[in-house]
Amino acid sequence: MKFVPFGRGALGLRHRLVLAFALVALLVSAVFAISTYLLARGYLLSQREHVVQHQSFADAVFIQRRLESAGADVSAVLTAAGTPAGHTIVLKWQGQWYASSLDQGRDAVPPAVRQDVADGTATSQRFRSDDGPAMVIGVPVPSVQAEFYEIAPLTELDGTLRLLSGILSGGALLATAAGAALGVWGSRSVVTPLNRVAATAASIAGGQLDTRLPATLDPELATIVGSFNSMVDTLQQRINRDARLAADVSHELRSPLTTLVGSVDLLNARRHELSERSQRALDLVTADLQRFRRLLEDLLELARSDGGLDLRPSTVVELSPLLRQVLGEAGREASLLSGPEDVQVVADKPRLGRLFRNLFENAERHGDGLVAVQVARSEDDVLVFVDDAGPGIPADDRERVFERFATGPGGRGSSSGTGLGLALVAESATAHGGTVWCSASPAGGTRFVVRLPEAGA
Repeated sequence: MKFVPFGRGALGLRHRLVLAFALVALLVSAVFAISTYLLARGYLLSQREHVVQHQSFADAVFIQRRLESAGADVSAVLTAAGTPAGHTIVLKWQGQWYASSLDQGRDAVPPAVRQDVADGTATSQRFRSDDGPAMVIGVPVPSVQAEFYEIAPLTELDGTLRLLSGILSGGALLATAAGAALGVWGSRSVVTPLNRVAATAASIAGGQLDTRLPATLDPELATIVGSFNSMVDTLQQRINRDARLAADVSHELRSPLTTLVGSVDLLNARRHELSERSQRALDLVTADLQRFRRLLEDLLELARSDGGLDLRPSTVVELSPLLRQVLGEAGREASLLSGPEDVQVVADKPRLGRLFRNLFENAERHGDGLVAVQVARSEDDVLVFVDDAGPGIPADDRERVFERFATGPGGRGSSSGTGLGLALVAESATAHGGTVWCSASPAGGTRFVVRLPEAGA
């Protein structure tokens, strides 16, 4: 199966849920706000237009009656009309234009309205004047050959609509925020069980096979929890069965191996009585028997590790004296060691000694000799560098050499020639809470790096 990685800009599940809730809330609130605004605007404008029309027709009738009186003063008639505050009357009579306001006149009336009234049609129109939005009502008065126009400001209504739009916009934003908050809560409810599964899976992958998901009362999650725990139980049983098989086989082989070792030792003690050809055969049998014994010991240790029989490291160990001791056991000079002397780690001393013994023997057997061992600190960790003088390990093989039964060029990948030496190194490092890797050495060979947590860090 091919996995396609997410891009750098990809959103996680939680962020996608929050974004979805927020967008839905924004969409619903926006539709509600726009619908409410349009309905309210239409209703208010309709009511305002109805009021202005009623007032305008009443004013037009009043002016018509006054103008029908002989000798009427137009300015006095317009003043006596008593229009509401802010309203302006513009009148065309006998070819002359009159207005109730000094700053208003013929030009204050839109041309389209003037044309309709001149054609004998009463009309109305909303427009924007220099003072703001307004409405004009035009009424022809044919009995006195006049054209009546009344201009009513809509500034107050415009302010009301602006306030309404602001309130609705604020409500939409609050609804979006509430949707996002609901999304955060919902995403936490969805992602928390997934995080719990991920943490449990990580613990199991780290070797804690007894870890299980806690029981839940959620009926939707109960099936997943039960299936996951059942899968882990099956996996643990299989691992334990395989580990017991390897341990049992290895244990059963020890008895015949002991007999063979004793017999070969006896033959080697009377080697001088054998022919030269028999001596060569005995050398081959001795070498293969030693290799078989090391393989058996490695298998037993791996079986204990896989079966969870290893005790957790609990002893504080001085690292530099341990390394000098292992160097001496490997027949190498302690002068190869450099670095601080006060470094301590929490470890199983015999197992940690075997870890470094495997690395030193690997350097001697397959790396043309051990050239340097260096101890260094890195924040809360301790690093041990093991350099050899060999040709180096290709970059493509630097991870594979730590696999079981893996051998690199020239058989490299095992200190014992069994394919398990470096695998045991990796297992031991992991058991101590650390890691191991290899890279190119500054001296030209291979550098193995063991990282361990420092005691008390």
